[in-house]
Amino acid sequence: MSAGKYRKEHNCLNCGSHVESHYCSSCGQPNLELKESFWGFISHSIAHYFHFDNKFFQTLVPLLTKPGQVTLDYLAGKRARYINPVSMYIFVSIVYFLVAYSPDHKRKSKEHEGNAPSKVETKKVLDSADKELTEMGLAKASPKLFNHAKKQILEELDKEAFKKLSLKEQNSTLVELRKQNKANESDSLTDIIKEYNAIHVKRNDSTFQAYLSRQQTLPITQRDNFFKRMMKKRSITIGEKSEIIEETLEHNRPKQYFLLMPLLALFIMWNFRKNHIYYLDHLIFTIHGMTAYFVVSILTKPLIKYVFGANSVMSTIIEIGLYVWICWYMFNALKVFYQRKKVIGKMFMIFILYAIALALTEMVMLNLIYYVAT
Repeated sequence: MSAGKYRKEHNCLNCGSHVESHYCSSCGQPNLELKESFWGFISHSIAHYFHFDNKFFQTLVPLLTKPGQVTLDYLAGKRARYINPVSMYIFVSIVYFLVAYSPDHKRKSKEHEGNAPSKVETKKVLDSADKELTEMGLAKASPKLFNHAKKQILEELDKEAFKKLSLKEQNSTLVELRKQNKANESDSLTDIIKEYNAIHVKRNDSTFQAYLSRQQTLPITQRDNFFKRMMKKRSITIGEKSEIIEETLEHNRPKQYFLLMPLLALFIMWNFRKNHIYYLDHLIFTIHGMTAYFVVSILTKPLIKYVFGANSVMSTIIEIGLYVWICWYMFNALKVFYQRKKVIGKMFMIFILYAIALALTEMVMLNLIYYVAT
């Protein structure tokens, strides 16, 4: 990438020293013309701050195709052709988190909105299910199983209808069902009451204040203790603020990955301590590996998120392919860089340690966000 037009004069505009060639030997500033085009200014800025020139691709291609080789070359002193590992990591990680971790503003589903299905709608669903089961031959082959299937469908429809009732209507329904069960005890009706009661309690405890109010109506022996109340408060608050918590977690992903990278280098050093190399060399190896992962994810994450959808078959295939690539890359990188033939056991040990560290930091972040949110 051209840096611009060089001046004919031989005085450095920065320090005043004599310039023999294109760069000042005293301060290192290029002897460029002050006036440049808009695109020249932009390209020069990118090249200066992000080294986005030929070096980027000279580093990128072997980084992806020859795992571990770029780190070996860099530590051997062959650095002129490559971008500094930290500079490339910062640039690629910024692009990665912009592309892969732009949080979606999900609209919370309001499961209690809408009216309960009418008798006509329920009959249509039952008739449709009856037709399907009959066409399958279930009615003739096993009448008992056929009736059981219809009963299960009806119970599920009733539960959906119960969910859509107001709190007052749910309470009235439960009172009526308990009266019927008391007059004519039935195991099936007892099970239905338990399921309806669980739905009612969950609906009633939608806020912590509602939960406390319900607790006051219970006998003292049936009320939750202090620990259970605190746990309930935490779960309700997380449910109420789930969107904010999720977005805050995604926003802090860069910090999480960045802070875990030295720990990952430490895990690698523990597993290859017999190589007797400095921790910094392990860290450079880790930085190159994480950079390669980010580059591949920049290509795959948008396909999963925006093209095929998170739950599609193609997205599943891409995700499996990504996991296979991570294993392939890690295996070859460890084998090349550490000059070992048997690295599979150590590789999976590193994965396990990193997964534990990731889960622990996720838990810490979740609790910190919870306490800040409350």
